Amino acid sequence: MITIDLHTHTFYSHGKHSPQDMFAAAMKRGISLYGFSEHSPRPLGYDYPQEYREHLAAHMDDYARDVLSLQERHPGKVLFGLEMDWLDEEREFIAQSIAAYPYDYLLGSVHFIGNWGLDVTPLEWEQLDEAQCAARYERYFQSEINMAKSGMFNIAAHLDLVKIFSVEPFHRWLHAGGMDLVREALLAIRDAGMALEISSAGLRKVCREIYPCPPIMRMAAELGLPVTFASDAHATQDVAAGFPQLESYARAFGYEESVWFQQGQMHAQRF
Repeated sequence: MITIDLHTHTFYSHGKHSPQDMFAAAMKRGISLYGFSEHSPRPLGYDYPQEYREHLAAHMDDYARDVLSLQERHPGKVLFGLEMDWLDEEREFIAQSIAAYPYDYLLGSVHFIGNWGLDVTPLEWEQLDEAQCAARYERYFQSEINMAKSGMFNIAAHLDLVKIFSVEPFHRWLHAGGMDLVREALLAIRDAGMALEISSAGLRKVCREIYPCPPIMRMAAELGLPVTFASDAHATQDVAAGFPQLESYARAFGYEESVWFQQGQMHAQRF
């Protein structure tokens, strides 16, 4: 049974509930170790149509205070993390952001290809032909490689998020040679001492597929990458969502344990 959820959000970004409410929901669902990984602030120019950047930036101190308070009141049950947007041209901003608080662990995520938020709407993806989609997949995984090679992170979050609105073209790209670039990304993650996140969030998205997909999971297992589990919950009802399915999925590739991080140090636990 999976009892650790390391990717969750709160109302300090674009989530719906407080840290206290999210933690209470986790306890009710049998989670033994709950990781808060609120979104990171972003520089100007990396924008979503419904932008929460200013709200988040104004409340990072509140986020840290609430989570550290929960950690103090519930020893051994709360981890303080951050989901940091990897932006290829913003390494100094990223370094400053992750140094601002005493995080237990850092998720590295790619949500932007250049200045384009790739996970906003299917309409932009529907306007692309196969070659244009492939070009974006290549840029995306190159950013994943850059993120891992930076040495700044502990976990690679939702590694194939880029498929969110184009799952069929994405799989065609993988089978047409894209797995070579994915392998390079997985090797960079492994060599950086990072873990690969297995996330149920994709089951709730248009792609209706776990992150990462089976071909990537198979390769990750062959390369010996450790894994973490995640709901990417933005509301109490999504905490630990789909975890029985994630467990079966992970076991199908030979996994019997997951990892977690405290003050940057990796620990393992059987599930």
